[in-house]
Amino acid sequence: MHVDEKTIIDLLDNSGLVTKTDISVALKKSKETNQTIGSILVSSGKLTEKDWNKIQAIALGIPFVNLESEKIDYSVLTLIPEPIARNNNIIAYNKTSSGLEVAMLDVEDLPVIDFIKKKVGLRILPRMTSALSIKNALTQYKKSLQADYEDIIKKESSSIKPISETETDSDYKTEKELKELAEDLPIIKIVDTLISHAILQGASDIHIEPGEDSLVVRYRIDGILHDAMVLPKDTSSGIVARIKVLSNLKLDEKRLPQDGRFKIVSDQGNVSFRVSTLPTYFGEKTVIRILRENAKGFSLEGLGFHGEALERIHDGMKKRNGMLLAAGPTGSGKTTTLYTMLDILNTPDVNISTIEDPIEYQMARINQTQTKAEIGLTFANGLRTLLRQDPDIIMVGEIRDGETASLAINASLTGHLVLSTIHTNSAAGAIPRMVDMGVEPFLIISTVKTVIAQRLVRVLSEGKEKYFLNDTEITALGKVLSLDRVLKFLKLEKVVPEDATWKTIPFYKPKAGDDSNEGYKGRIGIHEVLQVSSSIKEMILKGSSVDEIENRAKEEGMMTMIEDGIFLAAQGITSTEEVLRVVSE
Repeated sequence: MHVDEKTIIDLLDNSGLVTKTDISVALKKSKETNQTIGSILVSSGKLTEKDWNKIQAIALGIPFVNLESEKIDYSVLTLIPEPIARNNNIIAYNKTSSGLEVAMLDVEDLPVIDFIKKKVGLRILPRMTSALSIKNALTQYKKSLQADYEDIIKKESSSIKPISETETDSDYKTEKELKELAEDLPIIKIVDTLISHAILQGASDIHIEPGEDSLVVRYRIDGILHDAMVLPKDTSSGIVARIKVLSNLKLDEKRLPQDGRFKIVSDQGNVSFRVSTLPTYFGEKTVIRILRENAKGFSLEGLGFHGEALERIHDGMKKRNGMLLAAGPTGSGKTTTLYTMLDILNTPDVNISTIEDPIEYQMARINQTQTKAEIGLTFANGLRTLLRQDPDIIMVGEIRDGETASLAINASLTGHLVLSTIHTNSAAGAIPRMVDMGVEPFLIISTVKTVIAQRLVRVLSEGKEKYFLNDTEITALGKVLSLDRVLKFLKLEKVVPEDATWKTIPFYKPKAGDDSNEGYKGRIGIHEVLQVSSSIKEMILKGSSVDEIENRAKEEGMMTMIEDGIFLAAQGITSTEEVLRVVSE
């Protein structure tokens, strides 16, 4: 069903959606880059993805269907299992006497069509659709959390032991009683439902918070907490007990905080959970951190690194000794950056060892050790032992005290490449932080090669709206960063044309009325990468301030986090509002 180029060009020309100039420019670029004319027009903002799909549908003689606001019969939708639908962008939406109508992004994907035909035993009628249609249909595979919960309660509410007015959590005194409560079938189903929905929605944490009259469940998705639902207070003891059973915690200990772990195998692979309980006035608050194991496919480019910053990191990783530090607050993606670097460095000719708290990703051919402070296995003690294990590269999960800092410095001085994280707000701020820990400045300049500071910003989803900055917005942005510097970087990396101005660069924002995630899906890093040059070494020895070091680094080509954020916003990856929300110092 291949369509020749001339047919596509004629349809585009007759549609009135794009100008002849746009078509000729796209045609020229198509021959240079081997991309389709449509993909070039879509990426440049000249044509929407939906309109391009409609043009393709007309060219192929296949109907175009819009499922963005359609409610699909659940029995028809599930004829194609969700993993297959998600991986191949194919949705079953209508079953007739003629066959099964399926909406697709690529109607020429014959192997998938043939596979579905064999699976359902029906004639397959392909229809062209848009990415937003696919997205809407995929959300219909799973009923809402509230609906799932209500089904469980309606069916099995009689099995949940109610707590009377005179009864409190303390009445469950024995471990045996608590274990029986944790094994109550409705409680098991509620906890399973909470966890499965959290994984499905891409949550990083589940917060289960007891109140005076209810139990509030919240998910952290893309760094933002969202209310998931409110449960009856009666379920509180059972849910906490169930989670404690899963994570091998003491059931009858409610006065002290506890930490534990458990693991499940889901459709999306192995998922590990880190559990923390904390006594509060109305009961135990439980937070479950979701860690997707064996995470693969990360690259520095995929994490948001580009241009000079990317080159500086690669230069640092080529060194046989010294320190590479990732700086930022908790949850800013530092560990993921270090793991990505380790994955690049992980070749058969080197021995890599880590000391972490906790081990968030399991990596083949890397010796990973988890700290256990209760038995004396701290970062410092673990690092001492690692140095006897003949490593070439060492990753220390966090430099949090002077002893660990001193050992890491000594390791890098004795021929090891050391990667670690440090809690500071900026790359330049890592230097005085180490001095505060008691590290001598002359040791810092001898060892620290590169410091990466980062934050995570949410990525705009596909249904974003294009707009251009007005004078007021340009003036406001100019007050928080140097727009001339960012424009220079954009032109240097050929993101915008040489004659571009801030008024001609398209920006994007969430589409009004987008989904519950406020028009964002996923996160990406914004970074600043400080290379400790000879001039910066002199400043460190002189005891220069953070601002002075940062200004010198900027003179030497470092892009700050806020500049990198606006750089991404100018590419349509995120919004200016999101960047300013995250980098608000």
